[in-house]
Amino acid sequence: MKINELFNLKDKVAIVTGGADGIGKATALLLADAGANIVIADLNMEKAEILCKEIEQIGVRALAVKCNILEDQSLVDLVDLTIKTFGTVNILINNAGGGGGRENPFKITVDDIRRDYELNVFSAWRLSQLCVPHMKKSGYGSIVVTSSMSSKNASPNMSGYGGSKASVNHMVANLAFDFGPEVRINAVGPGATRTAALATVLTPEIEEKMLEHTPIKRLGTADDIAGAMLYLAAPISTWVSGQTIFVNGGGVQTLD
Repeated sequence: MKINELFNLKDKVAIVTGGADGIGKATALLLADAGANIVIADLNMEKAEILCKEIEQIGVRALAVKCNILEDQSLVDLVDLTIKTFGTVNILINNAGGGGGRENPFKITVDDIRRDYELNVFSAWRLSQLCVPHMKKSGYGSIVVTSSMSSKNASPNMSGYGGSKASVNHMVANLAFDFGPEVRINAVGPGATRTAALATVLTPEIEEKMLEHTPIKRLGTADDIAGAMLYLAAPISTWVSGQTIFVNGGGVQTLD
């Protein structure tokens, strides 16, 4: 297979949750550049629609869908609208999620922990369940879930978030057996990446400490993570499933 075929997503259809900003946006743009039609699923429709116009300038089709990953009907509607518009779905980037950073176990409730799992595990599992039959029918399917370095780091005040992201890693390892051979499922675990979320807690002192343990002496960018997403979505990785790829500059970056 030639290099242009290994990354060719022409006529494929990709859903990107949390796709209007940050890692999701960078991933959507890169998949579009590889030829995929893109569905941007996000709560922020203004940003989603602006991004769709940018994607269409690349020469592919794009659709903005308002989606709350905590609501099952919203997930059902997302897949139904995708199929109605494009006829299929081939790629699912389960990027939307959240939580973490302030989970003092003596100051939060079980509901707070439950929300971590609903955001990061349950929604990805359910959306995968909804998409896989269409992927199998199409003959091509790749699912990528956004994990985190927190899935293997040990830090204070991160038990719910870190535990949920660790569950993501093990979930994809098991679902690979259920979804194969037509559909692959993997995860990408970003290290400290310059996003709006990190900007709320990052200080020069914290960044300096992070880079002490990072061989590639910089923090990640959304494009760095999107590159791994493209690899797992594209034909180049057709024998990769059930894996978690950590993209972290070779090191460990924590807030403590």
